[in-house]
Amino acid sequence: MPANQGERTRRRLSTGERREQLLSVGAKLFSESPYDDVLIEQVAEIAGVSRGLLYHYFPAKREFFAAVVERESERMLRMTAAVPGMPVREQLTAGLDTYLAYVQAHAHGFRAFHRADAAGDQAVRRVYRRALAAQEAQILAALAADPEFGSAFAGTPRVRLAVRGWLAFTTAVCLEWLRDGELTREQVRDLCARALLGVIV
Repeated sequence: MPANQGERTRRRLSTGERREQLLSVGAKLFSESPYDDVLIEQVAEIAGVSRGLLYHYFPAKREFFAAVVERESERMLRMTAAVPGMPVREQLTAGLDTYLAYVQAHAHGFRAFHRADAAGDQAVRRVYRRALAAQEAQILAALAADPEFGSAFAGTPRVRLAVRGWLAFTTAVCLEWLRDGELTREQVRDLCARALLGVIV
């Protein structure tokens, strides 16, 4: 066995590294298969750990799924973060392109997450509320920084409500798009972009 391979085998992952490894495996599996088809044993086997160790980090499959979704939500926020100086209209198009590509690639996980939220799953609902608040704040901050909209306009209750409603609209559009696939990703992007601009302008 080469020396470097032996070093990798002997090295113990820290708590943070192990958790990240498990969440990475979960993100891949939940994106590829329906929620009910993903087994905890499968996650543990791919990660090379015991089922008991996985349950040490996450007490149940639903909590594991919620943690995966929270990690992916945070990653999506970073991927769609505002670019200083770029007009909101351009940022909206680019951000939706990134978001819709992710939704399409993680269709199983996206559907499972929103089914669980609609069913009142508390672990998932907590993640949903945090993700929604972060998305709303990110959009409002981008609007406030754009001279076309201005900070005073972007901070009004009407605009905050419009952005919140638009996020719900976009989720509903994505779920329908995944179900019937009649529109292209570009058509869905343009539909969602026009919807937001239409309600805030």
